Amino acid sequence: MTRLDGETKRKLREMGVVSLLDAFETQDDTLTLGMAFEERVKLVVDDAHATFTHSKVEGLIRRAGLRYPDADLRRVDLVEQRGLDRAALAQLGTCSFIARQQNVVFQGFTGSGKSYLGSALARQACQHRYRAHYIRMPDLEESWAAAHDKPGGREKWLRKFATFTLLVVDEWLLDETDDEVRSMLLELLERRYDATSTVFCTQYAKKDWQYAKKDWHQRFGGGVHADAIMDRIVHNTIWITTGDMNMREQVALSAV
Repeated sequence: MTRLDGETKRKLREMGVVSLLDAFETQDDTLTLGMAFEERVKLVVDDAHATFTHSKVEGLIRRAGLRYPDADLRRVDLVEQRGLDRAALAQLGTCSFIARQQNVVFQGFTGSGKSYLGSALARQACQHRYRAHYIRMPDLEESWAAAHDKPGGREKWLRKFATFTLLVVDEWLLDETDDEVRSMLLELLERRYDATSTVFCTQYAKKDWQYAKKDWHQRFGGGVHADAIMDRIVHNTIWITTGDMNMREQVALSAV
């Protein structure tokens, strides 16, 4: 393919299609010899699109703020020993639950890998070009409190956290909530309900949602606010038990 002149390169840069320019510049004429012009252009566009897609995904992962940015559902350790359902993890990896606006709960004892799984699921969502965000519940509460001091801060805060296609809340209900936090959660979950997906990583290892409902309801202070919050979580949720094996201990032992 004829090399691009300086003015054409300038115009491509000005239009913000540097990946297309790079693809033109790096195309190997010896590999495309004899190809029709249309075929060469198709190869260039394919290469440029692959670069663009990779760059976009990497940007989504970076902005998601994952605790474990390299977490991967395909590289979860000791799946059977921990009692994890490999088929369920594979199904989550398709991100079809996001299209159905379902929630996910990873529940298990401390150190059982909930944060890793939450990060891995958010990373997978980014691979599917969804906008994901990871945050610990204490940090969520702190950022909500800080928004109070800014003009229109709380409404902006709610819009921000309501629009993440996938929101991962780690250390969910580690502590009991007060009225301020309950009001925030009710409004946030109402905005996210039936529109987006939320992942809850919680330390309470219960076998079904009825038990979790009892535990969570108490930590929400009981009453109508607790009922309203729970109603927006439990009915359209996939529950994954991560067991009682301490993965931090396993990693430490394997390093010895």
